[in-house]
Amino acid sequence: MAKRKKNNSLERKLLKHFRNNPDKEYNYKQLAAFFEIKDTKKRNEIIKILNSLISNKTLHSPSKGKYKLPSSGQQYYQGILDITSTGRGFVICGELDQDIIISKNNINKAFQGDFVEVYVYKRKQKSGAFEGEIVAILERNKKEFVGILQIEKNYAFVLTRGPKMYTDFFIDKKQLTGYNNGDKVLVAYKDWPKRAGSPYGTLIESFGSPGETRTEMHAILSDYGLPYRFPEEVEATANSINQRIQQEEIKKRRDFRNTLTFTIDPKTAKDFDDALSFKVLDNNSYEIGIHIADVSHYVKPNTILDQEAYERATSVYLVDRVVPMLPEVLSNGVCSLRPREEKYCFSAVFTMNSEGDVLKEWFGKTVIYSNHRFAYEEAQELIETEKNIISKDVSLTGKAYTVDSETLFAVLKLNKIAKELRIIRMNQGALSFDRVEVNFILKDDETPESVFFKTSKEANKLVEEFMLLANRSVASFAGNRNPPLPFVYRIHDEPDPDKLFDLQMVVSNFGHKLDLKTKNISKSLNSLLLDVQGKQEQNLIDTLTIRCMSKAEYKMENIGHYGLAFNFYSHFTSPIRRYPDIMVHRLLEKHLEKQEVKDINYYHTACRHSSQREQLATKAERDSIKFMQIKFMEDKIGKVFEGVISGVTDRGIYVELIENKCEGMVKIKDISGDFFNYDEKNHSLVGERTKKRYQLGDSIDVYVLKADLIKRHLDFKIKENVLV
Repeated sequence: MAKRKKNNSLERKLLKHFRNNPDKEYNYKQLAAFFEIKDTKKRNEIIKILNSLISNKTLHSPSKGKYKLPSSGQQYYQGILDITSTGRGFVICGELDQDIIISKNNINKAFQGDFVEVYVYKRKQKSGAFEGEIVAILERNKKEFVGILQIEKNYAFVLTRGPKMYTDFFIDKKQLTGYNNGDKVLVAYKDWPKRAGSPYGTLIESFGSPGETRTEMHAILSDYGLPYRFPEEVEATANSINQRIQQEEIKKRRDFRNTLTFTIDPKTAKDFDDALSFKVLDNNSYEIGIHIADVSHYVKPNTILDQEAYERATSVYLVDRVVPMLPEVLSNGVCSLRPREEKYCFSAVFTMNSEGDVLKEWFGKTVIYSNHRFAYEEAQELIETEKNIISKDVSLTGKAYTVDSETLFAVLKLNKIAKELRIIRMNQGALSFDRVEVNFILKDDETPESVFFKTSKEANKLVEEFMLLANRSVASFAGNRNPPLPFVYRIHDEPDPDKLFDLQMVVSNFGHKLDLKTKNISKSLNSLLLDVQGKQEQNLIDTLTIRCMSKAEYKMENIGHYGLAFNFYSHFTSPIRRYPDIMVHRLLEKHLEKQEVKDINYYHTACRHSSQREQLATKAERDSIKFMQIKFMEDKIGKVFEGVISGVTDRGIYVELIENKCEGMVKIKDISGDFFNYDEKNHSLVGERTKKRYQLGDSIDVYVLKADLIKRHLDFKIKENVLV
């Protein structure tokens, strides 16, 4: 593999040299001299690359042994290939206003996401779009694929074909020891010989029988390149960490061990990376500490633990498991702010009044002692009853108990201040998404027993507001300087105007309004989100509104956070599960100690990497939910459900079931009574003869036709089309 990477690197250098000198021709000796290559083996590599570039028409040979770019008028560009479900592709190239269209026949062995070289034809399509042909694969985006092993007598294939994958992998018979026909496997791309119909692959691992929960979860993680095991040396390093609190270290920190401190987390949480402390001061003011696990104290730059955390960049939350960013001894042990244990923290401490005004702030290293661990349900009961009794129904222990009056007062006061903070934030234009989260109760065999919806209550919002306060404040500390201090920001750009217009059309079908003429669109969006709360269309409209939003990402350049209406925002509060938070801790410590930040380029690269890994983790999490929803629907074939049309394409309509939020498709060929055409502008399918319309947002009754666990696909049919 290392050799292939080296050749790709040399190929890019050679192509760049030719492009910088488009009218010149070179022989291999001149190129070797230019790149100061004297070794015979490397010179031969140059000859091989040049001949390869000739064969794929990237270069041509005007005379024997001479090479140059083709004559002017022929255009070559580089970009990322995106393959559609129809099989054709688009190359996304920053130099052009439009993507380059690539027909199926001109993809030339490139895969989804590959960095490719494209020859663009002089002719354009009627739409004005460019059309081209891939002439070189400069870098493979993905080298490992998940598929089903199909064993024949003398060979095998891994079936990997899908919406964005047009080929399967050939497997030599010698590799099949220990593998079974029909296994779901991981295969690595090895080579694609010139005259071979399929690429050659190397089997890496079998996940087991398709359709089983464990098999599919491991397959999902591998499909996105998300590791689910730690290397032995990483585990060994984590296990060797000194977990004892040291007196010498305590002396360097602000001591909060005698201040009332507690955590509020989900019942099932194992890692507690944030705690709240509360202390009554004079003059109707309070000292409120947001204490965050000091992961950077244990995970030092350039160590094996740091390298592993960097590569993962985030914890991944699948339906049946958490794949942590850090080994368990750190995430659930030494860094977890467990009750009645002393822990090192990095803290944001505020003096505040009851109206939510920050009178004073302080950031620094601390040591804490958590007096109590609350589940959200327990804290919610204290808030709702205003009494110090936790009933056995919500208690973590299963038994009723009481909390002391100081703790009750702290929870109630923190909740009151959190409400004020939320009001201030909403008045400044923050968007209020109270999305319903789909959760599953699993049986012992990890199959779903039932679906339930998790909603955010006051206890959740209490924690959320103080975490937002800490994140905003540390970002403001760095960004509000002249000049600003180097920092990692969590940024969020303004929404897409075209998508907002589409949203306006959809919500009008439900009798709601979205005013796009107002200067304060966020206020109009909030009114819409408030309007739909508790209604059957809430989840659809919440989802469509989120789709209008830009993706939040990590960057060193600050543009603010549109969704939260913050000028400065960062991620400081979850270093156990997010690598950017570790970077923020390191940068904040440097700034507090007035040290220079020298490795700026590293932080730029790490921001891009973290954003990409976050997106992959989000896709994996969605896939795991989708799989479990289909697993849940397996025994409901033929059952009728009420749903809402959640998407419309030229292949059919997507329907989300109101009862359990499962989404499936009614294929256009399964809609009887007429021939239906796709009306892209109005997000609908329209009957040619009857003018019957199926539009995004419409209510519809469907029955379950098929639940395909392997393809993770639900097929529905419209109830009115059932023959009686």
